[in-house]
Amino acid sequence: YSIQGLFKFGFYELFEHVYGGVIGEENAFNYRALLHVASSASAEFFADIGLCPFEAVKVRVQTSPAFAKGLLDGMPKMIAEEGIGNLYAGLGPLWARQIPYTIIKFVAFEAIAEKVYEIAPKPKAEMNKFEQMMVIFTSGYLAGILCGAVSHPADTMVSKINKLKMDGGLFTKMGVIYNGTADGAVKGTGWSSPRE
Repeated sequence: YSIQGLFKFGFYELFEHVYGGVIGEENAFNYRALLHVASSASAEFFADIGLCPFEAVKVRVQTSPAFAKGLLDGMPKMIAEEGIGNLYAGLGPLWARQIPYTIIKFVAFEAIAEKVYEIAPKPKAEMNKFEQMMVIFTSGYLAGILCGAVSHPADTMVSKINKLKMDGGLFTKMGVIYNGTADGAVKGTGWSSPRE
């Protein structure tokens, strides 16, 4: 998650600066919510490319403890048995989970913080560091609640895809999860076809 966090927060600031420069200072202020959307989505796109292999191994180790002890033995084993491409089989659902989550996180955080500063008894410039930290904490907490509601369905799909031990890409694996095809592919996942 360190790689993802580095890319997410670092690229968010970078993209906000770059996109803001392209559209100009006045437009960056007037359309700041859209600027936050574009910056956070772009940042998370790259952050997930860094996260995906580690997430695949983590989910495999959590759902099949006999597979490996952790990342150090799990990553080489997955590559040897299933190939590097399978480490990215969950990238589509990861984007579906994380990009909306990150957009909501940054847009909600920025909007909530702006509103809290508006209703605060004194301007931000007059607040001490503790008071500003309380605004940041409150804004982050409320934004986090919204993020959880947005990301849960795709999080479930990422876990199910990474649990499957079979060849095939994203849509093949999603077909197995939704339709119960490829006999035995979902054995041990706790999922069963509605037809059974």
